[in-house]
Amino acid sequence: QLQASGGGLVQAGDSLRLSCRASASGRTFSNYAVGWFRQAPGKEREFVAGIGRRGDITGYSDFVKGRFTISRVNAENTVYLQMNSLKAEDTAVYYCAGRRYMWYSRERNEYDYWGQGTQVTVSS
Repeated sequence: QLQASGGGLVQAGDSLRLSCRASASGRTFSNYAVGWFRQAPGKEREFVAGIGRRGDITGYSDFVKGRFTISRVNAENTVYLQMNSLKAEDTAVYYCAGRRYMWYSRERNEYDYWGQGTQVTVSS
């Protein structure tokens, strides 16, 4: 089970930090790469950022590169998404997802486990 949290209503230019926490389920969190995706109303779910299971490999979509930072603390079973300089177009429900591979993927159908999503709303 993955649980995303940390969303909220902020103004353009503000920051938020999202968390994706894995509950104890017998699975070893450090065996899973994690991706963050987002879905705005009327749009498809899109890749935002990903991190390998060791935390040493990360990747971002062009529209968040330089503003968002993904990180993980395996001892806490948690992946973070630090979002700075938020824009109105970042408004969406943000989801985290896990896959049992070394590397993350930019394709949503390559993930096995999904969190429930957390709403991020950025007012301009």
